[in-house]
Amino acid sequence: MSPEFGLPRFDTISFLSDYGLGDEFVGVVKSVVRAISPQTFVLDVTHDIAPHDVRAGALALARSAQYLNPGVVLGVVDPGAATDRRNIAIDVGDGASVLVGPDNGLFASAVALVGGATAAVELTNTDYHLSVPGAPRPLDAGRDIYAPVAAHLCNGVPLDDLGEAVDPGLLVPGVLPVSDRIDDTLTAEVLWVDRFGNVQLNVGEEDLVGLSDHLRIEFGEGGRSVARVRSFDSIGPGAIGLLVDSYGLMALAVQRGSAAAELGLGAGHEVRLVPAEAGTTTPVELSKRDRAGN
Repeated sequence: MSPEFGLPRFDTISFLSDYGLGDEFVGVVKSVVRAISPQTFVLDVTHDIAPHDVRAGALALARSAQYLNPGVVLGVVDPGAATDRRNIAIDVGDGASVLVGPDNGLFASAVALVGGATAAVELTNTDYHLSVPGAPRPLDAGRDIYAPVAAHLCNGVPLDDLGEAVDPGLLVPGVLPVSDRIDDTLTAEVLWVDRFGNVQLNVGEEDLVGLSDHLRIEFGEGGRSVARVRSFDSIGPGAIGLLVDSYGLMALAVQRGSAAAELGLGAGHEVRLVPAEAGTTTPVELSKRDRAGN
């Protein structure tokens, strides 16, 4: 492989995957990129997405999208590898960035947050893939298709050269939960637990308009009182706070501790927010099975 000569289009690839760092996968993808486009910087968004967890990858990209440097976004969370699902490149922002990866909903929320797709192609032109001797099809789409395509895009290869155009409206949508409010009861879902144990809900501040600042969060057979606060240090000892997190969504937190561990909550758990006086005061004790999210 040798670099193409011409006018580079992008100088940054933002790379997200479920590869982890214990194996060679991330290093190999970066090496493939460098062999084709040595001037391009590969920025690691994260490689700690749980294996095959497309929803978690989509949420991470959605949280990151507006902060990523313009360029190529390379996403590999691909439980459907070697199936008939499509390999795609999506142009967003009238050419400001291109998202490269599987058509499995991984990019849907990020695309929506940046204003929608301008164009999309299925990556059918094998001239821009790695050649794997003796293999009837690419063995690893991240290494053999997405990495070389991302590098060629940085070198200035037009999107249309990479394959057949597809209708952006027909790409696989993301499946993210929507909160539901009936009177004073707001039913929500845990989207994410960060490394500090803060529990992000699919709830915006606007969803709480008209509700008391003193609420109760209910899940399973019991619940806990929570108070709306403006900062982590405003949460009293032993209390559960509800505050706007750095992404503009409501999160449950405790002061210098893990709300997830305190409450036994994880991604995908359903919770209800109700006025404090509407609930009982029975504390909840989750079983080990529930704490594991099973």
